[in-house]
Amino acid sequence: MAELQGAEKQRYVANLFSRISGRYDLMNDLMTLGMHRRWKKQTAELASQGQNGMAIDVSCGTGDIAIELAFKPNIEHTVGLDLLNEMVTTADTKAKAAHKSTSITMMTGDALSLPFSNDSFACATAGFSLRNMPSIEKAVSEMIRVIKPGGRVVILELSPMDRGIKSVLFRPIFHGIVPLIGRLVAGDRSAYSYLPKSVDYFYEATHLAEMLSALGLEMVQFKRLGFGTVAMPVSYTHLTLPTSDLV
Repeated sequence: MAELQGAEKQRYVANLFSRISGRYDLMNDLMTLGMHRRWKKQTAELASQGQNGMAIDVSCGTGDIAIELAFKPNIEHTVGLDLLNEMVTTADTKAKAAHKSTSITMMTGDALSLPFSNDSFACATAGFSLRNMPSIEKAVSEMIRVIKPGGRVVILELSPMDRGIKSVLFRPIFHGIVPLIGRLVAGDRSAYSYLPKSVDYFYEATHLAEMLSALGLEMVQFKRLGFGTVAMPVSYTHLTLPTSDLV
């Protein structure tokens, strides 16, 4: 099912994440040994660095990155948007628990048609969601549209590993153990069989960076995390700014 495109993919992914929403955070903790929380903190830090105004986390899931953005003193307000009401409800509960409900708006919405005017936000993020989009290019184009000139776009995403010994060692774990954990913990092996397959069908990190550049983002850089299994491209819209120390 990872090869699906368009509306068919959107329906499949929506159904899948609706089924696992209750165990989504626990599964992320187990699959990454808790490292996803640090990666999300880094995403929010990089997105907000040097930016002032509002922030948006697209396909926010259970709200981790949106909540991290809300803690940044230079971010006036944060929007977390997700297609699924189940995810938004959980995200809203977590925002209240973090005492950030007044500085975050969690809402349902479609990443392919963001309900905001051009140049509304200082920065935009998308965490572990881009590869699930029915149109990756359209989703990124919408993020670019709502970001102010000079704003920043940061994407956190699983990415195929470069060929080599790490790939040889990691692939059987990812394709074998992750679905098993999904069956035991979330009661849904098929959902977590989709996960590694969706990564196989996604852009390798350098190709993702090239795609972002082709869509109009400037100074696209990326760093690898999680032994090369995670890519974090950082880019700007419309305006060339000083680079960070990303590698």
